[in-house]
Amino acid sequence: MNEPLALKLRPKKVSEIIGQKHLVGNGMVLSNMVKHKKLFSMILYGKPGIGKTTIALAMVEELGFKHRVLNATIHSKKDFDIAMEEAKMYGNLVIIVDEIHRLNKDKQDLLLPYLENGMITLIGLTTSNPYHKINPAIRSRCQIFELKELTIEDIEKGLKKATKTEYLKNIKIDQKSISYIASLSGGDLRFAYNLLEVAYYSSPDYHVTIDQLQKINSKPVFFHDKNEDGHYDVLSAFQKSIRGSDVNAALHYLARLIEAEDLDSIYRRMSVIAYEDIGLANPSMGPKVDAAINICERLGLPEARIPLSVVVIELALSPKSNSAISGIDMALSDIHNGTTGNVPNHIKTTSPDYKYPHNYPNAFVKQQYLPNEIKNRKYYEPRTTSKYEQTLKSVYDKIQALQKED
Repeated sequence: MNEPLALKLRPKKVSEIIGQKHLVGNGMVLSNMVKHKKLFSMILYGKPGIGKTTIALAMVEELGFKHRVLNATIHSKKDFDIAMEEAKMYGNLVIIVDEIHRLNKDKQDLLLPYLENGMITLIGLTTSNPYHKINPAIRSRCQIFELKELTIEDIEKGLKKATKTEYLKNIKIDQKSISYIASLSGGDLRFAYNLLEVAYYSSPDYHVTIDQLQKINSKPVFFHDKNEDGHYDVLSAFQKSIRGSDVNAALHYLARLIEAEDLDSIYRRMSVIAYEDIGLANPSMGPKVDAAINICERLGLPEARIPLSVVVIELALSPKSNSAISGIDMALSDIHNGTTGNVPNHIKTTSPDYKYPHNYPNAFVKQQYLPNEIKNRKYYEPRTTSKYEQTLKSVYDKIQALQKED
């Protein structure tokens, strides 16, 4: 079988895994499970190429546990049925399910009873946030572990290790070329291995150089090492430029992200900006950003740059307000600090003392909604940077005044 280099180099033990030391380092949670020869159902989530499948396979192989690898999309219900029969035969089976966020209801219903009685141990793998994308019934039966993005140093370590294996005999490569591959990888070790292997076999004398790498992968390198602009630094600069109303800087950093073809990061950051930095100063921006994202998904690059530039210019030049995020963060801070209290009796479910506001003039009646312990707490502090929030402030001030009247 013509296995890619990434598969050939896949570690057989958790101690050999590159990165993810918070999970597989000495004395860390997954290492300790292997040490104690005990495995629990879990979900591993994180970006592609950072070790989800590698960790799952290394654990079961090091422990010698019977296992089956399935894909939620590719494998049918019949494949899952066969795995359940194997579990009955062995008494327990580790089921590794890739793309678990795509598991349909039939497959979920099949897994749940076996997961409940311990017949199977489930290891789910996903690039999506499991708190949003995975069925709560599955999620509640699993421990959730987030994998962190691999660093440039992690990628370089993996590449150097690869050059010393039997799979790349007589390879010649210098540190600059290794660093160049790592800078192109975007934290994806699998991508780095694949690029190294292509360069190795496309060279007449197994000599991998930057010139040769640029012929294979001509994408401009904007996200370099720790001494230059990193991926998250560019995203940070993108948001801060919009927050600071510098439209020219915003377009510059947008162009960098477009050139890197990182549409997902652009979408997420614009969505956050619309609600964090602009918020109630211009609430129409949220739907406008969403509409721009939808049209960009239909168009793809290079045309997607056009609606992106339109919405980024409007975001940058829009009035700004952070009253919403400030308010919810203050409320969450109170919750975390235990500053709460009981719900007032008159607004509890089916209370006969509740005053229905629509039965009163202007749909308002004076009554207490916050718990007694924090009844005078103020979370919302209106900004006056836009006519819209000025209007909200006038309504808010009027309601506050009416609540104080005897």
